[in-house]
Amino acid sequence: MRKITMVQYGCGKMSKYTMKYALEKGIKIVGAFDINESIIGNDISTIIEDIKPLKVKIQHADKFEEFLQTHEVDIAIITTTSLFSENYPIYEICARNGVNAISTCEEAFYAQNSNPSLAKKLDKIAKSTGCTICGSGYQDVFWGNLISVLAGATHKINLIKGKSSYNVEDYGISLAKVHGAGLSKEDFEKEIASVDNISEKEREALIKQGKFAPSYMWNVNGWLCSKLGLHVISQTQKSIPQIAEKEIYSKTLEMTIPKGYCTGLSAVVTTKTKEGITIESQCIGKVYDEHEFDCNDWTIEGEPSTRVVIERPSTVELTCATVINRIVEVLCAEPGYTTTDQMPENIYKAYNLDKYLEIADCCDCGCHHDDNHCSCHND
Repeated sequence: MRKITMVQYGCGKMSKYTMKYALEKGIKIVGAFDINESIIGNDISTIIEDIKPLKVKIQHADKFEEFLQTHEVDIAIITTTSLFSENYPIYEICARNGVNAISTCEEAFYAQNSNPSLAKKLDKIAKSTGCTICGSGYQDVFWGNLISVLAGATHKINLIKGKSSYNVEDYGISLAKVHGAGLSKEDFEKEIASVDNISEKEREALIKQGKFAPSYMWNVNGWLCSKLGLHVISQTQKSIPQIAEKEIYSKTLEMTIPKGYCTGLSAVVTTKTKEGITIESQCIGKVYDEHEFDCNDWTIEGEPSTRVVIERPSTVELTCATVINRIVEVLCAEPGYTTTDQMPENIYKAYNLDKYLEIADCCDCGCHHDDNHCSCHND
């Protein structure tokens, strides 16, 4: 049985876990790429830590496409920035070369409602070469499939309301800056909040031009509507600064955030649908003080109403484990830019991932498989 081969693109904080988890699920890492000159040439074991050298050195990102053209690669794991447009050149390289890819980019989770032009372009290229490109991570389970599963136990839904918080220190400098961490109130209004202080017509124009900057929940609400078969009438977002009540030091920004400055933001997205269901979701990303912790809090109001609260989720590790567990579904998915609302729910993979692919190769139904049989068959 041939092992699944993988390349890691982006060797920052997240890659420590994506590479560790991949190796532990029987995946062979054949390449790693980054733009940080200080780590180029290092063995990937220096990122993963506590393992012997693996004889895979981190290469400069400008060698990525050449590597894909000269090596057998099943999938690329991309852990870089949060905006679809910023990651698009990487996705296109994968698509042009017929290499499947899964990204932790939050907008890539459902870019159809924030950058439809690039989404369609990527979809066309990936279909032409027979590969699948998608986004996944924490939101795939905790803001997506968790909610859709709860919805499946509900007779009537009036409102879906969610709130999730995370420490931007855990994700690197790019994410911290996108959240406005370290900015004054005035600079936050100019650089972050002003994006949302526009009319619906102006927002639609920006989306059409590929210049809209969505909060994470913008794409999550679109994903949920697609998953639940809802039709969007309107969608708005608002960014609210989170203000430091005292000085807070940020290791990621390498600065002390003064009292009265921004530690991050709260982004609230409200979606109204033709079916009468409203989705109101909020993500709070900030530099935490010593008393704060991650929390995921969702309520479905209807008949019956249900609330689920998860305190102190290991957000980074959960993000990376979700991505690795998603590899089988990505390799079995329809070619194109295929978002995870079009895939089965993510499930725990108890065995090496190549075992699940071996079972899937014997069946064209696209369903979940356990150790012994295809779940859509009774024999």
